[in-house]
Amino acid sequence: MKSDELKKLHQKKYRQQFGCFLAEGEHLVLELQKAAETNPALLESELYVSDSYQDWPGPLHKTVVSDKLMMQMSDTKSPQGIIASVPIAALQHSEPAPVQRAVYLFETQDPGNLGTILRTLGWFGNFACLLSPGCVDPYNAKVVRASMGAIFHVPVEIDVPLSTLASRYAAIGCLDMQGEKLTSGTFHQSDCLVFGNEARGVPAEQLDAMNARAFSIPGCGDVESLNVAAVVNMCVYEINREN
Repeated sequence: MKSDELKKLHQKKYRQQFGCFLAEGEHLVLELQKAAETNPALLESELYVSDSYQDWPGPLHKTVVSDKLMMQMSDTKSPQGIIASVPIAALQHSEPAPVQRAVYLFETQDPGNLGTILRTLGWFGNFACLLSPGCVDPYNAKVVRASMGAIFHVPVEIDVPLSTLASRYAAIGCLDMQGEKLTSGTFHQSDCLVFGNEARGVPAEQLDAMNARAFSIPGCGDVESLNVAAVVNMCVYEINREN
């Protein structure tokens, strides 16, 4: 890509236009190269490095750039000096990924939350992440950074209407203060878990229409609610726990 195009990839409209996003730092590049071993399409990624990284090993095409351009490409105050431009198409598939279960996020707005959720799903494996229309862009630099490279390993589907879940999954679970305990046997049967917007949740009428079963996380403190990433962490841990 041209230098003026690379600088624009911080904006969603240009990521969509050019079909690429940026992954910055040693750890993300290492995870990218690891993922490329099983997903050859990722080998189309371009690596941009400062002089200190010109001997970086790996299969990606590498270009040494000026410190000025590196600063312009970077999303951090102190650039590490190594950034990859990754083709979005390499992470998107025409058919749903053959995974056992899915986490569906309804209008999740916070990039840190989405990145943390992807990291959790990457740790446990066998989960896809489905994003409703109106969710934060998964290729946002803050999401990519918070995912710690899980963005390259977790199947992600974007703009998935909530109304389509019932035709894809037999047992849909959601979180509600009045629901069954998370430790119930029925929770472990869920093949799709639905989590709502940080402030507004999920429309109750749509959950009712898909016969979503409600579950709750018992608590004994005075805090009114939990962060959505923390809730996903607990739910995915519990659903993976041996009975």
